[in-house]
Formats: sequence, C-alpha cells, structure tokens
Amino acid sequence: MEWPRLLNLSRLGDKDYVEKAERPIYVQDYDRIAFCAPFRRLAHKTQVHPLNDHDHIHHRLIHSIEVASVGRSLGMSIGHWLEEQDHAETGSKHIISGMVQAACLAHDIGNPPFGHSGEAAIGDWFKEKFDAPTGIFGGMEETKRPEFVAFTKYPVTSYVQTTANSDYCGLKKFGIFESEMGIFESTAEKLGLPKETSANGSWWRRHPLVFLVEAADDICYNILDIEDAYTSGDLSFTTVKEKLSPLAGASNQAREHQTNEECIAEMRARGIGAAIDACVDAFKANYSEIMDGTFSSSLIEVSNKSNEFTEIKELAKSRIFTAVRKTELEVLGRNTIHRVLNGVAPVFDELHDENWNPEKLSNYNSQLVRALRLDLRDVNDSYSALHALSDFVSGMTDRYSVSTAKMISGSG
Repeated sequence: MEWPRLLNLSRLGDKDYVEKAERPIYVQDYDRIAFCAPFRRLAHKTQVHPLNDHDHIHHRLIHSIEVASVGRSLGMSIGHWLEEQDHAETGSKHIISGMVQAACLAHDIGNPPFGHSGEAAIGDWFKEKFDAPTGIFGGMEETKRPEFVAFTKYPVTSYVQTTANSDYCGLKKFGIFESEMGIFESTAEKLGLPKETSANGSWWRRHPLVFLVEAADDICYNILDIEDAYTSGDLSFTTVKEKLSPLAGASNQAREHQTNEECIAEMRARGIGAAIDACVDAFKANYSEIMDGTFSSSLIEVSNKSNEFTEIKELAKSRIFTAVRKTELEVLGRNTIHRVLNGVAPVFDELHDENWNPEKLSNYNSQLVRALRLDLRDVNDSYSALHALSDFVSGMTDRYSVSTAKMISGSG
C-alpha cells in the first residue's frame, strides 16, 4: 500500500470537489460528524454502565470525543515519523492525524442502546426469527441473514466473513452490507487496499490507519472503564491503583495531598500517554507488515504494554462486566429491545403483504409509523425492510428505547 493513494482526499460521489486550503476535508468531516443527530444521541447511550445517574460516568459521546483526542495524538506521531523516514510527503502528518481523529469521532455511531449487550439482544432476536422464518424473514436470502445476526472496521461482507478460510484480523467481524458493496469496492480500489478472493467472494486487507483508530479505542475503554468502576463503587481505590500504576509509571512530581479521585485521574492521564507511546513504537516495529496487509494483530497486543492491558482486561471481565447492577440493567435492556422489535416488526410484515405500499397499512400500524417516525422511504423488499427495522432500533438511546417499549406494550 502507498500513502499517496491511502490519503485520498477526493469526495465520494462528488468528482468535481476541490478542497479549500483553509478548510481541509478532514476538518469538514470532523465537523459534520460532531453536528449530526446520530452523534448527538450517543450522549444517551451506554458505554459500560447502563442508565447510570452519576454525572462522571462515561457515555458513548464522551468516550468518542476522548478516543478522537487519543487518535489525533497517535496520527500526529505516526505522521511525523513517516515524514522523517520519507515514507510520506511533507504535510501528511496533518492529514493522517485529521483522518484518524474524524474516524475515531464516528467509530461508535450506530451502536444500539445498552452497549454490547444491546448488540447481542438484537442479534439473538433476529436469529430466533430466522430459525422459523415467516413474512419478511422468509423473504430473505440465506447469504444475507448473517448481516442481522452478527453486528460490527472490517472490510468484508457477512457472507464472505463466515465462509472465508483465513485467520486474518480483518475477518473477525463483517463491516460491509451487501447493499453497500459497490461503494466500498470503488473506494477500496481508489485507496489501493489489497484485494483477496475466496470461493464465495472478495475481501480486502485493512487500511493502515484502522490500526490507529483501533488502538485509540483500546486505550480509552480499557483505562477509562476501570476509572468509571471506581467512580461507580464497583472497584476499590487500591484495586484500581494496583492496575494503573504499572501502566502509568512513577510520577515526577510530589502529590502529598491528592484525593483518591485525583490520584486515579493522574494515573489515568499518565497511562494514556504511556500507551500512546507504546502503540506508536508498535506501529513502527511492524510497519512493513502493516503496509503489505499481513499484520494481523492489534497495536496494543504487540506493544510493550501488552501485559499491563491484559491485566486490566482480566479485571474488567471478572469484576466490572459481571457487576450486579450492570447485569440487572442488561437483562432489562434485552427485554426492552425485544419488546420494541416485537412491537414494530408487524409494520414491516404488513408492508410485505401489501406489496410495500405504506398507504395500505392498517390504522394501528399507520399510527405506529407516525408515533415512532419510522422511515419507510426506501423499504421495497425484505432486505431493506429488515435494515430499516434494525436501523431504527440501533438508533435509539437507552431511555428512548425504554419509553418506546412501555408505549408499545401499554405499560407506560
């Protein structure tokens, strides 16, 4: 892969676009993301702790802003190094840091309510429907069904991902819908991403900057999750300090009168800085493999801070993700999402029966469409119907999903 192609600054769908010198395209992208409604809704979506009233607990929007900050630092460091090594043209560091920052800001858009447990709830619901398919589920080709059962930065469709015989890291999940395959294929060709062909279709090697976006996310959620766990009372000060100290290293300033919260905040800040340096070194050490598309790990996993992050992940797995309050709310979230899906799916089943004509919907389903502002403009077959249904639920905030479930079930 070559940086002049990888840093393509053209606009998809606007071949005559000319970038303004005073407003680079990556700045435009960042601003568009920051002001869009789906990004704003992240303020009311779970990061780790669902429906938490504590003002200092992370939600998805704050997490995304922090990931974007770390991503910008990673991009600037790598970009500066690439320029020094003559791997990229002068000025590339600004493009790289800007692209990574914008991508990081957008990385959680589309996540459903209740975090990863919400993803699992949606996937489980669709799987049950496909086990005994009727209506819109019966009209779906089997090759497209995995799009709705498994949820996603991976350059592969769901069908190819489930059938490709490779352990490449870019095939852990799928990241392209069949409906968007043409757009992605054109984009991948312009960027010069290496293309691989399997018996059931094509997939691509990852863009090098994906590893920086992934590293920024890994750094933030691992470190900030345990800080949140202290804030929420799930972990003691001693436990959190024990895990952050090896990552953060010793402070070069005396802090005799720090509170526990201030001590953890300082370790968190130093830990993030140390992790950024470690991931930059890992990118440099694995540069050849990253650029030829054969690197198949994460920067954190191959960095000199790998052991520290493994310890943090194990702590999160054993103590944070199994906390009683979190588990109780995840059960609530699963039932909430299923109630919403069960309540809204009949709208699309009736559309199917009425040859996709919304004017022929029954009175109740028409009311439901208006009440929920369901977007039916592009629904014209089972595939687009199921995407409209999953998009609607994924776009919900935690509290809106709860209120919608109450309305649909008549319990509100």
